[in-house]
Amino acid sequence: MSDPGSGSEFHDLFDRQYARLVRALFLMTGDAVLADELAQESFVRVFERWDRVRAMESVEGYLYRTAMNLHRSRLRRLLRTQGGVGERFATDPALIVEARDDIQRALGALTPRERDVIVLVTWLGMETPEAGDTLRIDASTVRILLSRARGKMKVELTLDG
Repeated sequence: MSDPGSGSEFHDLFDRQYARLVRALFLMTGDAVLADELAQESFVRVFERWDRVRAMESVEGYLYRTAMNLHRSRLRRLLRTQGGVGERFATDPALIVEARDDIQRALGALTPRERDVIVLVTWLGMETPEAGDTLRIDASTVRILLSRARGKMKVELTLDG
C-alpha cells in the first residue's frame, strides 16, 4: 500500500488550511485546545482517505465538513452523557476579551446551521456556492441562512450596546 501522504498535495493542504480551520473551529467551540484537537482529527481523517479525497472537486469542503461533523458528534456525545445539559467551554479568563465574549454569545444565539454558514462565509471568506458545497446545501439556502444569522447577531451585539 502506498503512503497517501508521500506527495506534497496533502502537505500543501495542511499548510494552507490548518490555521484557518483552527480559527473556524475556535469560533464554533470557544475553546482553543478543543479547536486544535478537532482540526488535528479532521486532518487525520482526510489523510486516511487521501487517495479518494484528493480526487474530489472540493478537498477543502470535505475537510471543513469533516471538522463540523466531528464537532457535532462531540456535542451529541456530551448531551447524552450530561443528560441533555450542554456544557459551555471557556478558555482561560485572562485570555478572553470583551469583544470575543460578545461574539461568542452572539454565535451561541444562532442555530448550528446558521453558525456554520456565518463562520464559513463571513470569517473564512468562502463564496456562497463554496459554503453550500461544503455544507451540502444550495447556495440560495446559504444566502437565506446568512441573512438570518447576520440579523440575529446584529440584535445580540446591540443588546450590550
